[in-house]
Amino acid sequence: MGAISIIKINKESLTMPTWDDYKKTARERGSLAFELYLIETIPIRAPAEVQKVLPAHIAYQQKLAAKGKIFMAGPISDQKGTEMQGAGMIFYRASSMDEAREWADGDPMHSQNVKVYTLRKWMINECTSSLISEIEKIRNA
Repeated sequence: MGAISIIKINKESLTMPTWDDYKKTARERGSLAFELYLIETIPIRAPAEVQKVLPAHIAYQQKLAAKGKIFMAGPISDQKGTEMQGAGMIFYRASSMDEAREWADGDPMHSQNVKVYTLRKWMINECTSSLISEIEKIRNA
């Protein structure tokens, strides 16, 4: 048997800054610090049930996108990258967690209990140079 090591961890070294403090620091160092709201959505019903709701979901997403509320959205694969699982990610251009939650709750996939979601803030600090000018236009709109 291997020896068990006891590691003393300094709690202060594990403390992260608040989100807003980090965003301020990121901007000060020249990062984009472009904030979005990330929805990761996963199915909780059979694929056939997901497919039934898909047209309403797409119509809802297109409506939000036309109003500039969606930065990007789409499905994600399994961890091998070979299979669809009905999971997806949506990046909202909301003004708050509450607003992003309201939009996510309004998605037929969620309101009809076909999928569940998690909501988090996401910050773009770096990206391809061709996207930087587009992000600046969006930020200043």
